[in-house]
Order: sequence, then structure tokens, then C-alpha cells
Amino acid sequence: MNNLLIDTDVILDFFFDRMPHSEYAAMVLSLCEQNEINGFVTPVICCNVYYLLRQTAPHAKVIGKMRQLLSILDILPMERNVVMQAIDSGFGDFEDALQNSSALEYGKIDAVITRNVKDYRKSSLGVFTPEHFLKVFEAQRK
Repeated sequence: MNNLLIDTDVILDFFFDRMPHSEYAAMVLSLCEQNEINGFVTPVICCNVYYLLRQTAPHAKVIGKMRQLLSILDILPMERNVVMQAIDSGFGDFEDALQNSSALEYGKIDAVITRNVKDYRKSSLGVFTPEHFLKVFEAQRK
């Protein structure tokens, strides 16, 4: 499990230091930074993170944080076919449907890392909380 879509909530846990979740988010992002796993986001995730960070910090500071984040994460494409797949996905949350469809279209994503596991019930991808993923990842290392 090397290619992971990292959902908005995980990134916000890290940036807003939302305990106890920020600890696990930081560990997942650290694995990305160390190139032990490949983290991905979508343009929607970038937009959401920017918008929410912007509520508490000036534009220039938020842009700096976004640059740092994107220095360790890649961005999945999101085109018309991804949006149409999301519309037809049966997901209850359209935003999560977009993330899932983008990951599926890319074809190399192994799992989604999110605290909202229930929102991805219809996903054919593996779906893990950061804490659960770290346990599985450590077990695979041994």
C-alpha cells in the first residue's frame, strides 16, 4: 500500500493540530515526506484546505502552507469523466464521490486515508483512518 489519497480532514487535523488526530496525520504526512509512501490529493482537497486555512491566516501565509504541503504530495487530475463518475457513484456525499472517482480514474491509488470512513462505504478502494493505516503499514514493514 504505497499510493494513498489523503482526504481533507486528515490534512486539516495536521494544520489545525486537532488532537488526538493530528498526531496520526503528522505521521502519515511524515511518511510522504520521507518518500516511504506516495500521498495524493485532488484539486477539490486543495481548494477546501485553502479555504479553511484562510479563515485563520492571511493569504500569503496560507499559500506558503499549501506550497509546503504540495512539496510532499501529488495532485490527481479531475476531469469531466471523473465528475460524471462521481455523479453516478451512489455516494451520499458528492465531494467524497469526487475524491473517490479521481482516485479510481488514476488507477494506481491503493487506499483512501480519512477519518470519515463511513462516507466511503461504496468505494472499491481500501479505506483507512490514519491510525488504522499506520498500524497496517507498520505490520507490513516487519
